[in-house]
Amino acid sequence: MDFERARFNMIEQQIRPWDVLDQDVLDLLGAVKREDFVPAAYRSLAFTDMDIPLPGGESMLSPKLEGRLLQELNVRKHEWVLEVGTGSGYFAALLGHRSAHVLSLEIHPDLAETAQHKLRQAGVMNATVRCMDASKELPPGEFDAIMLSGSVAQIPDALVQRLKPGGRLCAIVGQAPMMRAQLLTRTSAVESKVVDLFDTMAPRLHGFPDAPHFRF
Repeated sequence: MDFERARFNMIEQQIRPWDVLDQDVLDLLGAVKREDFVPAAYRSLAFTDMDIPLPGGESMLSPKLEGRLLQELNVRKHEWVLEVGTGSGYFAALLGHRSAHVLSLEIHPDLAETAQHKLRQAGVMNATVRCMDASKELPPGEFDAIMLSGSVAQIPDALVQRLKPGGRLCAIVGQAPMMRAQLLTRTSAVESKVVDLFDTMAPRLHGFPDAPHFRF
């Protein structure tokens, strides 16, 4: 399989038409080898417009969704980033190339170990994977940007509190079949603003509950 041709087609036919126009983001998607993070059984599908299954019932988001989220979060080289939901480690690699450091949390021990190994193999030395259930506990400290690499019913306040003033959090919020990507900016110690970005769908992050269903 010609991976370079497939990567080029992925960018030009899937990602760019989905309003991913930041050239730095497009260049990064062309440089980081997505196929090296995909499970071997799905390597030939690495550039397909689909979620790719991962062990533990997890999945790798589609290329166009990853590209759009990366563009919207707009991470800068001096920033410290928290990712919730490491999965394959590919999105942590993208974030690592754009930031000072990435701390990525993964609930499944096997996925965390595999992702850390693949990040090191890819030469991404500023991304650390930690096995942790982010719905129950979070590492200490504040971050400039937080990425939720999966969906939640609503943005958890505990994560908002880990943003520095001016920090951003990007997440896919809602219930199937109605979800949308949102960008939250912490404007002060007690206030934040949320912007709806686009409608989409993504698997639920494990550990994060669905919204309660009311019965009458």
